[in-house]
Amino acid sequence: MTAGFSVWLNLLRAGAAFVVLMSHWAYPRFTDGRWAWVRDYNLGSDAVVLFFVLSGFVIAYAAYEKDTSFSAFAFARGTRLWSVALPAILLTYGLDQLGAYLWPESYAGWWYAPQELGTMLVLGLTFSNEWMGLATRLGTNGPWWSLSYEVAYYALFAIAFYMVGVRRVVLLTLCALLVGPVILLLMPCWLMGVWLYRRVTSNDVPDPGLGKYYAVLPVVFYGLLQALGLPMHLMVLTEALVGPDMPILLRFSDEVLWNTLLAFGVTLHLWGMASVLRSHDLRQLSRPVAWVAGGSFSLYVVHYPLLQFLSGGLGVGSGVVGDMTLLILTIALSLIFAALFERPLPKLRRWIGSAVQAAQTSPSERAQVAKLP
Repeated sequence: MTAGFSVWLNLLRAGAAFVVLMSHWAYPRFTDGRWAWVRDYNLGSDAVVLFFVLSGFVIAYAAYEKDTSFSAFAFARGTRLWSVALPAILLTYGLDQLGAYLWPESYAGWWYAPQELGTMLVLGLTFSNEWMGLATRLGTNGPWWSLSYEVAYYALFAIAFYMVGVRRVVLLTLCALLVGPVILLLMPCWLMGVWLYRRVTSNDVPDPGLGKYYAVLPVVFYGLLQALGLPMHLMVLTEALVGPDMPILLRFSDEVLWNTLLAFGVTLHLWGMASVLRSHDLRQLSRPVAWVAGGSFSLYVVHYPLLQFLSGGLGVGSGVVGDMTLLILTIALSLIFAALFERPLPKLRRWIGSAVQAAQTSPSERAQVAKLP
C-alpha cells in the first residue's frame, strides 16, 4: 500500500465524518431548513457506507499485518473503541440531562430517547444497542447505531480469521444469531473492504490507464444515480419485497439495495485510486491529513449531542451566521474531545501493557529487578 493511497484513505475517512456532521447539522431544528439539500440527498447515510468499506479494509490490514492472535486483535480493537466510547457516552448523558433541563422544548422529539446511565453504559460499551432488534437510541447519540453494526462485523471477522474447525463454526453461528439478520444485511458492504485489502496488498490492481476509469466513473455514476432518484426507487422496491413495516423491521438496513450498490462503487473507486496513486507521491500531505483523520472518530460519536445541546442555547433564528457558529463550535469541541481521548491512544496502550506486565510479574521477580544496578 503506497503512501499516496494511505493519504487518500485518511482524506475519505475525515471527509465522511464531516459529511455525517453536515447531514445532522442540516436538520431544520438546527439550521431552520437553510441547508435542507444535504438532507434531501441523504448524504450522511451514504457516508456511513463509505465508513463500512474503509473499516473492512483497515480491520483486514490489522489482522493480516499487525495483530498476530485473537487476543492481540481484541486488545487493539477494544482500546481503540472504549478509549473514545466511554467518555462519549458520559458526555452524551451529561449534555442530554443538562440540555433537557435548560431547554426542554429542544429535546421534545424523536431525536431524544432518554435512558438511564446504566443502560447507556451497558448497551453503549458493548455496542449492542441494535443487536437482535433492540433498536435502542442512546439519548441523542443517534450515530451510535453504526458502531453497533461495525463491532458485530469485527467480531464475526475475528472469529472467522483466528478460529478453526468446529469452534469457528459454532462461534460464528452464535455470534450471527446474537447480532441478528438485520445487521447482517449490510455486512457485504463491510466485506468489500476486506476484499479490497487483499487485492491491493497482493498487487492485484488495474494498470494505471484503466485505474483512472475505475477511480472516476463510480463518482460520476453516483451523481447521476442520485439525480435520477435511484436510492428512493430502490427503497420503494425494498418495501415492496419486505412489506409496509419495512422501516420498523429493517431499521438502518432499510436502504440495503442502494447501500450495497454504493459500497460496490466505493470499492471500485478505491481499487482504481490504489492504481492511480502509485505514481503520485502525496507524502507531504500525510502528516496534516493523518492529524485530521485522527480526530474523525471523536467527531463522529460526539457531534450529535453537541449539536443538540448547543442549538438549545444558540437558537435557530440567527441566520447563516448562527448556522456557522453552531457548526464551528461543534467541530472545535469535538477536536478538543479528540485531543483528550482519541489522540493519546498509543500512550494508553503502552500504559495498559506496562500495567499488565507488572501484574504478571511475581513479587520475587520485582524484588530482583529492583536490586539490579
